This record gives sequence, structure tokens and C-alpha cells, in this order.
Amino acid sequence: MENKKKALGKGLEQLFSNSVIDFDSFEQSIVEENTNNVKEIDISEIRSNPYQPRKNFNSESLNELANSIKEYGLLQPVIVKKSIKGYELVAGERRTKAAKIAGLTKIPAIIKDFTDQEMMELALIENIQREDLNPIEEAQSINNILKLRGYTQEELAVKLGKSRSYVTNILGLLKLPENIKKMVEQKEISMSHARVLSKMDDEEKITSLAQKIVNEEMSVRELENLSNTFNSSKKIIKKEKEYNNKYHLYESLAMEKLKMKTRISDKKMEIYFNDQGDLENLLEKLDIKIED
Repeated sequence: MENKKKALGKGLEQLFSNSVIDFDSFEQSIVEENTNNVKEIDISEIRSNPYQPRKNFNSESLNELANSIKEYGLLQPVIVKKSIKGYELVAGERRTKAAKIAGLTKIPAIIKDFTDQEMMELALIENIQREDLNPIEEAQSINNILKLRGYTQEELAVKLGKSRSYVTNILGLLKLPENIKKMVEQKEISMSHARVLSKMDDEEKITSLAQKIVNEEMSVRELENLSNTFNSSKKIIKKEKEYNNKYHLYESLAMEKLKMKTRISDKKMEIYFNDQGDLENLLEKLDIKIED
């Protein structure tokens, strides 16, 4: 038993140590090594991997797979782990769901022992590489792999066969407000729209623009233009605020020194006096003398 566990662990490490992670090859190697250990188990005893990141499955795609299973049978066994009550899926979630739709009561399976962390890692990788995850599910999966494996974004991008910018952009979606994430999951907002929104930090503005995307069918280009205008305005306001704060300090120091109302703005300083006496006092302080 101990040798089997070591071999399995080695196989999982090999999956991640390859220059590019390939879940299909990993699963195929398990199937090939266990062709004589395939068992028919009751489909009612199989439950989803508890670490399965996917929440929604495309019903049309499942029905197509179910029709194929009805005609040709389940060609590749699923991989499961024995649990306290029945079995937990390691690989083959879609096949299992489709087999249920097709009316199968038993399906071929290979039983393997995995730790909780291995179950989590395998579920994440299978879904990232195989399934049509919505952008939020994919972002969460990639984020979890980064945490579990300690990869940098660049390292994981290479292993997943994706660009660094793709990984960075999709992780940015996790910063979106929860209500906007739900809109992305429900395909009310596209990944491209969501990427633009994720670069903004004003939740009120993000929500407002998200509604415009839905109600006015705003294009990504239009959204980018609005976003750029908004960000530019924010920078100007911030700059003006910093600018005003700086000159307010100068005004206070000048008024304290001159004992006169003073206003400072861009490239201009104004000093207010009430009468001839105030003016003469000011000139004296500035060491300006008028010859008689």
C-alpha cells in the first residue's frame, strides 16, 4: 500500500514538474497503468469532488455527451477516490453527469487514493485545461493553484500554456465587486468588458458602467473610452487636490508673516491691503523703498 501511495505521489509531482501541465496525459497514464483494475460501480454512490471549482455545467453540452454515451457507451473510465460514503470523483465530472442523463446505473471507474490537497489540485487543473469555466471560476482556480503550489504568475502561465498578461488580467477579475462577478458568471458581461472594469477602483462607477453594458449593449471600445475619461478625470481631481493643499500651506505661512490676506494659485500670488498704510507696511516688509 505504501509503495502505491509513493508511486501516486510521484505521478502527481510529475504532472506539475513538467514544463507544461497536461492533465489529459496524466489521466491517460493512470488509465493505462490500471487497465486490469477497472470496476463497475453504482453511479448513485459517486459524488462530486468537494474541491470542484465549477458550479454550473452547460446543459446542451451535457446532453450531447449523454447522447454519445447512449450510442457508444462510456469509452473511458472515470477516476474516483474511496470515501466514507461511496466515492468522490477525481476526474470525469462531466462524463458522470452525462452518464446519469443517459440513464446508466453503473459506470467503469478506477479507484485511487488521493490526499485532500491532491484532490483540490487535480480538480483545479482538470477544469482549467478541459472545461469551459466561466472567467470567475477560472480566475479562482488559477489563484488557488498559485497559493497551493507557490508559483509566480509567470511560472504558472508557462505551465498552463498561457501568456503572463492573460493570467494577470484574469486574476484582476477577482477584485470586482461581488454583484459584478455574478454578472460575469451569468454571461451578462463578457470577459473583455470585465477586464476593463477590473482596472477601476470606484465600485459605484463600476456598477453604473456594468448596467450600461447590459442596458445599452455598450461595446468594449466604448467602455474603454469611458474608463479612460473617468481615470483621467480622477487623476486631474487628485492632482488639483494635492495642488490646492500645497498652496494652502504657502498661503497660511505668507499671511502669518505679512499679517495680510493672501491667495496663491497657479503662477500667481495675491496680497490684499485695505488702505495706503497697509500698502506702505507691506512694501517695508518686502524692503521696497520709494524715493521721494
